[in-house]
Amino acid sequence: MDSGSFGTWFFLLFIFVFIIWYVHDKYVQRKHQLLVNYPIIGRLRYVLEELREPFRQYFGDEKFYESKDKLDWVYKAARDLPNFASFSPSQPVPKPKFMLKHATIVLNDDEVENDFSVTFGECREQPYVSKSIISRSAMSDGSISPEGTRAFVRGAFMGNFSINTGEGSLTSNFFTTHVKYDESYMTIYEGTQKQKFIKKVIRKMFNGSMAANVYLKMILKNDPEIETYTFDEKTKRVHRVNWNAPLEAFPKVVPNDMPDIIFQISSGLYGARDIEGNFDPVRYQKVMSFCKMTEIKIAQGAKQTGGKLVGSKVTEAIAYYRGVKPYHDLFSPNRFPHANSIEELYDFIGELQKLSKKPVGIKIVISDYENIIPYAKELAKRVKEGNSAYPDYFSIDGGSGGSATAPIELMERVGLNVRDSIYLVNKVLEEYKVRDRVKLVASGKLLTPDDIVIVMAVGADFVQIARGFMMSAGCIRARYCSGTTKHQCPVGLATQDKSKRRKYFVHKHSNYIRDYHKNLLKSIKGILAVMGLKNIHQVTKHRIMFLDRNSKVHDNIDDVFGRILDLGKDPVDQLDDGEDIFGQSVNINTENINTENIDNESSAVKEVS
Repeated sequence: MDSGSFGTWFFLLFIFVFIIWYVHDKYVQRKHQLLVNYPIIGRLRYVLEELREPFRQYFGDEKFYESKDKLDWVYKAARDLPNFASFSPSQPVPKPKFMLKHATIVLNDDEVENDFSVTFGECREQPYVSKSIISRSAMSDGSISPEGTRAFVRGAFMGNFSINTGEGSLTSNFFTTHVKYDESYMTIYEGTQKQKFIKKVIRKMFNGSMAANVYLKMILKNDPEIETYTFDEKTKRVHRVNWNAPLEAFPKVVPNDMPDIIFQISSGLYGARDIEGNFDPVRYQKVMSFCKMTEIKIAQGAKQTGGKLVGSKVTEAIAYYRGVKPYHDLFSPNRFPHANSIEELYDFIGELQKLSKKPVGIKIVISDYENIIPYAKELAKRVKEGNSAYPDYFSIDGGSGGSATAPIELMERVGLNVRDSIYLVNKVLEEYKVRDRVKLVASGKLLTPDDIVIVMAVGADFVQIARGFMMSAGCIRARYCSGTTKHQCPVGLATQDKSKRRKYFVHKHSNYIRDYHKNLLKSIKGILAVMGLKNIHQVTKHRIMFLDRNSKVHDNIDDVFGRILDLGKDPVDQLDDGEDIFGQSVNINTENINTENIDNESSAVKEVS
């Protein structure tokens, strides 16, 4: 067949396919109304819809964060690259914005202290002294892939910062650095010499990850819980914690080859429940043998509902960790089972403190006064009574806090941003004279050193970061984390799709995670030097300013927040318990709050714009 004949046949085939396609769209399919009126060409809409999410970040200015420069800072810091800009920012931070006051006589970087430690639960038998003011925020093993969790754990261990388990419990992947274990609390398997040789050959020919997976498969064969075991390269053994071992077998002190782990308990009680789903004090004590403190998740910024893990992410391993059926949607209750009242919650906190002998805090979201005053009031009451059953810290998640799976209708409608929330909580605790009893932890859209310094200036003692650590771990913000679409996380970080997650570079990204944290602290030191401060704990609201939309500078931060936060008690709120703590409507302004007698008049509030 000559080229001319081939071209003719190809053209006829194209016309035939085109006609069949046209007939199908217009007369056969009844799924898409658009294709009936615009056959074939109407499909372009669906193509563009598919391309929108993964490619949106590459065109135009950054809209979700203050500036694209912030995102670039994270990626460069993770790769330990210089973070300098030439001529000007590519996208200046828009007004209004907070500004830092620099000192008349600045310090050199080496004159700023390297001490970034924070102590939680000073009155507990085993207080937690964090080596850093920064922690990786709560992200469950389940929403994050096993490989991603191992990268975070390795990065946290190398970087000397803490990591929050998220509500998915303390899984085997948190033990990836734990090699100096006692066999009495481990289930251990070891391969034959032949299996070890095969593993060695595969490692030489391909890579360590593939070799480890093959080795596990040879030893455990078709065990559905195969992924709950961790491979130890040095001993060539695979192991996992035997939670059925007696409590006496578990370590009395957290092993020094593990990172500082914050154990989060949610309404599902995963990792601290029995087979009926009730709280199990013995299991909790076993878990706390490896953790530094506990966080009770009452609420999260992006959702006030219970945690949501779609069935496709509930693998056999995740089901084993959480004590549920695999491949079924796992939606936790909205309300924590031991928080039907503030008193009940505090009593439960006291029980956890006695069981673990370690600090316990709660994670909450703030929308107005009524979200913090009951906590502060009960805390003050217990301090006065000499009752130590109260939170050692409040973890405040901003309304813009992230989530892999959350109702879109709640993401932008519930909760103040983290700076407003921290200021409000700090002020209320000060007025109730209990601020020194608790630490304040901030989370929600904190990415860069300046974000951290500003939120600490308005009252935070400690910060938890999720998105920044996600990006340092390879996240490209494709927004396919939920698993509810036909797409999966393209880098293998936030998916349970084995074909994608098993190609994830654990060791490479753990170095990125470590370096992101390292450069955060390094740059914070640089900011403190310019501000003339020798220690991060010297940062206060008096060291920052506010620049409004009209470029007017405000240096009274109390006045700024007083204008922004026109919050008080709603006298006609039908959902209120009827007890007016203040007696009158309260405005959070520069006036002191007196819990005994409040002036009836509230000042007029003008928006700072």
